[in-house]
Amino acid sequence: MLGLLKGFVGLSGAIFTQLYLAFYGPGGGGDTKPLILLVGWLPAAVSVAFLGTIRIIRPPRPPAAARREYRAFCAFLYVSLALAAYLLVVIVLQKRFQFTRSEYGVSAAVVFTMLLLPLGIVLREESALFKHNMSNAPEAQADAPSPSAVTVATKQDPGKPTTAGARLLAALRPPPRGEDYTILQALVSVDMLLLFTATVFGVGGTLTAIDNMGQIGESLGYPLRSIATFVSLISIWNYLGRVTAGFASEALLSRYRIPRPLLVAGVLLLTVPGHLLIAFGVPGSLYAASVLVGFCFGAAYPMILAIISELFGLKYYSTLYNVGNVASPVGSYILNVRVAGRIYDREAARQGAVAAVAGKGVTCVGTRCYRESFLVVAAVTVGAAAVTLALAWRTRAFYAGDIYARFKEGAATTGVTGIGVGEEAAEESKKQAGVDGRL
Repeated sequence: MLGLLKGFVGLSGAIFTQLYLAFYGPGGGGDTKPLILLVGWLPAAVSVAFLGTIRIIRPPRPPAAARREYRAFCAFLYVSLALAAYLLVVIVLQKRFQFTRSEYGVSAAVVFTMLLLPLGIVLREESALFKHNMSNAPEAQADAPSPSAVTVATKQDPGKPTTAGARLLAALRPPPRGEDYTILQALVSVDMLLLFTATVFGVGGTLTAIDNMGQIGESLGYPLRSIATFVSLISIWNYLGRVTAGFASEALLSRYRIPRPLLVAGVLLLTVPGHLLIAFGVPGSLYAASVLVGFCFGAAYPMILAIISELFGLKYYSTLYNVGNVASPVGSYILNVRVAGRIYDREAARQGAVAAVAGKGVTCVGTRCYRESFLVVAAVTVGAAAVTLALAWRTRAFYAGDIYARFKEGAATTGVTGIGVGEEAAEESKKQAGVDGRL
């Protein structure tokens, strides 16, 4: 589900492009203010409009509900794939042919219609669920067990730490992996440090490539229409990476117990050829580089956020989620501003290619503009992959067990039919507690 949601985020760039072209026409008359205004008000309006539809879905759920949810999830996936395919075709056609204002409007209308299809799926499922609940309400009331007194055992505290240092150490002592960490415990853990470092230099490198893709194409002499095309297509590859990573990593984890950090390391290594293609400026290679970088950027993010939830629990996931999100802008600042930006400006100054038009920055032409920058990016990406491999090694015992055991155990205690965990899995989870509680 995380991969699907992040996949729609990946498509948002191409969607906004189509809406902008429909509202303001190609180029917007040379004024970028309408685009900024559109990006400013439209997401906020959609969020406010659907704010009342969010509710908590409490586990456990009976098998019939799980099957129904899976069918709905597949329907969402098919709609998103159709939308991605349509956007891909439209972007390519807009490159080959000159669209009129009305044709852009038709294209945006199709996109808007496809965006409404998930709402139809939701209404269909809610209607079926309402009918199911109404038909089963009398039986549920008749079969409801009488409330019984529950005795809660009070934990005996063997002795609280007396000194401030002892209390601090007790607060920082982490629980077993997969249990709910506090924010402080997660932030000071070695696992989070490794994951944060890998995100800064791995995902930060892909962001550097994406942010500079248009300027890279200009430096290497690509036509403006081609530059606009592969920049727009990055959203499509981003979407495919997010959806593929979400499904593939879950399947490999559940079937073969392959640690998710190991898959992240593989994705980061896959970005290295893309960075090298940019560095050496092979003719026509920027198309392949944009595919690799866009796909790998999309694939890495859902898996990193899933790793955070798996290792540190869900109690403070909203905060830890943002810790993971802040890592990539940090990496983008280091690699994009401090490295790529400075080297680009230095090379442009060396060439003496200063724009004559007021307000336009320096322009650099040739493969030297980004060669050193992306050799550095490729090197630190390899380092980020090595850090992720270290995390995979540390968490191999955790991922070898059933990482969802505690949720299944919680379901079994509620007495819901069809949802439980065997004694063997529960015992395996207990054995992992001693192994996975290390910093």
